[in-house]
Amino acid sequence: MASDQSLVPDQHSAGHVLVVPAATGPAEVAGLAAAWFDDTVWLTPPPAPGAPPPPSLGARFRGLRRAPEPPPGPAVLRLGDEHRATGPFEVAPARARALGVVDPAAAWALDRLDGGHDARGPQPATYDDPDGIARAFAAGLPERGELEVVRWAVAAARRAGGVLLADGREALRPDPSSGVDLTLWTSRVLTPADLLAAVRTLVATARPAQDGSVGADYRVVAATPYDGATVVDVVRAEGWPRPVVGEQGRAVAYRVRWEPQDAEELLVERPSGVHLIARARTRVLHARLAQELCRRVGGTVVDDDGFVVTPQALDARLAEVPGARAWV
Repeated sequence: MASDQSLVPDQHSAGHVLVVPAATGPAEVAGLAAAWFDDTVWLTPPPAPGAPPPPSLGARFRGLRRAPEPPPGPAVLRLGDEHRATGPFEVAPARARALGVVDPAAAWALDRLDGGHDARGPQPATYDDPDGIARAFAAGLPERGELEVVRWAVAAARRAGGVLLADGREALRPDPSSGVDLTLWTSRVLTPADLLAAVRTLVATARPAQDGSVGADYRVVAATPYDGATVVDVVRAEGWPRPVVGEQGRAVAYRVRWEPQDAEELLVERPSGVHLIARARTRVLHARLAQELCRRVGGTVVDDDGFVVTPQALDARLAEVPGARAWV
């Protein structure tokens, strides 16, 4: 597609461009960044919400010589050790619609703190990539810090219903409904029997794992003939993830993940219609299961992009496929 670097000022056009609905304001962008990066700080903070405009130079100030105040510059948010997000820049309604983003929309420039260019790695060895990153960087993959920024931006676009323009040109438009797996973080432990009972409230055929549950303290598998299997692993973790703050005690993770009928479909950017139907039903099932586990042990739910999922967001997932049940 044609370059969209004009979405941001020329001095910020050397990197990538993240376009999100304007409702995802600076505070929300900073929150998404804090879930991925340590020590995320505003190098140039955004204007305070509701800040009063500068005083009028009307009759009260007649005769007072005063230069007009320059408009405030964009905010600058540090991303990791070497990168930044600069914005938000207003996106014209026609451009937002062309990009498939809800109007009004805002653009954020993602580039290096020093304004330079990141060194790129070799060409992708495979294009098995559900987010299309290998496709967008066919000439050479980002590495290290830049790759982390690109992955974060794709995740943020998925969360917000936005798009990432890699190098300002190649559109990466992740499906907001593609995230299925959830992890409940809590300090409370369910016994294997209680976990099995919780899963069986939604999938009556759920069974304890018989494979030794490698990597987990214990595991429950809820297999279906059409939609694949939902696997719940209980893991005593070494610490709490970034977005889960204020929790006390030893961290316990209840990882709810999907094993579809054809695992290869998880690796492609455009899976089959059959996979999408099963994914939609499983996404609702996992939301219900997360709610059931929360009811029993409390805690915080985090999605497979590392962002917190609120109770309201879980309710919204249930409405995506009304009345959906696991096919057993």
